[in-house]
Amino acid sequence: MGRKYFGTDGVRGRVGEAPITPDFVMRLGYSAGRVLAQRCLMPAGERPTVLIGKDTRVSGYMLESALEAGFAAAGVDVCLVGPMPTPAVAYLTRALRLQAGIVISASHNPYQDNGIKFFSAAGTKLPDEVEAAIETGIDAPMDCVPPEAIGRARRIDDARGRYIEFCKSTFPNDFDLRGLKIVVDSAHGAAYHIAADVFHELGADVVAIGAQPNGLNINAGFGATAPAALREAVVAHCADLGVALDGDADRLQMVDSEGGLYDGDQLLYAIVRSRARHAPVSGVVGTLMSNLALEHGLAAIGVPFARAAVGDRYVVEMLQQKGWLYGGENSGHILALDRHSTGDGIVAALQVLAALRESGGSLADLLGELVLYPQKLINVPIVRGFPWRENREIAQVVDKVEADLAGRGRVLLRPSGTEPLLRVMVEGESAEDVQQAAEAIASAVRSAITAG
Repeated sequence: MGRKYFGTDGVRGRVGEAPITPDFVMRLGYSAGRVLAQRCLMPAGERPTVLIGKDTRVSGYMLESALEAGFAAAGVDVCLVGPMPTPAVAYLTRALRLQAGIVISASHNPYQDNGIKFFSAAGTKLPDEVEAAIETGIDAPMDCVPPEAIGRARRIDDARGRYIEFCKSTFPNDFDLRGLKIVVDSAHGAAYHIAADVFHELGADVVAIGAQPNGLNINAGFGATAPAALREAVVAHCADLGVALDGDADRLQMVDSEGGLYDGDQLLYAIVRSRARHAPVSGVVGTLMSNLALEHGLAAIGVPFARAAVGDRYVVEMLQQKGWLYGGENSGHILALDRHSTGDGIVAALQVLAALRESGGSLADLLGELVLYPQKLINVPIVRGFPWRENREIAQVVDKVEADLAGRGRVLLRPSGTEPLLRVMVEGESAEDVQQAAEAIASAVRSAITAG
């Protein structure tokens, strides 16, 4: 599907620049409201209702008001929950039997960016055809339903407590976290008032960092995309473990007592290996970016592996197609569909902790002999639409790198779905060779852009 506004994870961009402007977001809300109204069979006299949550960016106030106005003009009621993790919006939308959930967030991006992403009534990302229908209506003239049909807004005051209890319910009743000291880094983001409480209420001694948002510091030096702060805090506080979320709390990185960092591939493997001890695991879905070691490690314990396009929505789609339960990305999106309908950093951390409680070992013990292959990722800024696939010089360098790897590694070039970047990834047995190869390809891309 050709996308004009929607990327792999909703609509995203720089605040104040198209499309993240108040007028566009109001029209987006209006178009989404019209599509929902047409697709939802509501009882006579009732209006469709959507839930809107956001992260802690200062621009969230402005965009929330614009969305609310657009939905109201389309005759759709709105429930507001304020700052709330993306997976919490998915859960609450499903639990409250609402027609859709909307999150105002740019996830791991800096505060200058923001975005809008949607969940269906089932708590999953919207299908492509629904996003296409919304896009079609955005540029159409905006109207308004009759005054008596205008949507209303209300706040849900107990949303935080509902979600905390949901997270705790995904942890086995036979276990608790007593005796563990855990550092929880919320990236000054949407889980700042939630994540630490979940682990504390399960019995852990919790040290909270990255939990003082001011609207401008989301993801700044804290969280899953900047784990150095967590590693330092775990060592400084002599903690047993560290948990890092990103700005909207759907990504997870973890740190052990020695300061060792564990990414999404490793944590997904730990969860699946633990589950496989009790019952056969049908299969696991990763992405084109998943480390080869994950694929090989799963094969060693008899678990099939498949790769989807990059983006948790595509992982979910493939899981649903195959009837499998577990998947994720090395960035830290981890899916356990037996626990939640979408990726959830807090829930994923609890699954790892449950595996630790059961095994009585360490994070390193959970991984067994799994050792990640060296992988180098370089983000090269490009102009959207730059024809890098047709460039002969880039192709020649890629062909040479692949020949040098001789089947003992991988090369992947892909455009970001959320930023004007070309992601250059090389993976292989030698860290030095991988570094040099990735830099050679990135240099070729930069030269091609300059020449073009």
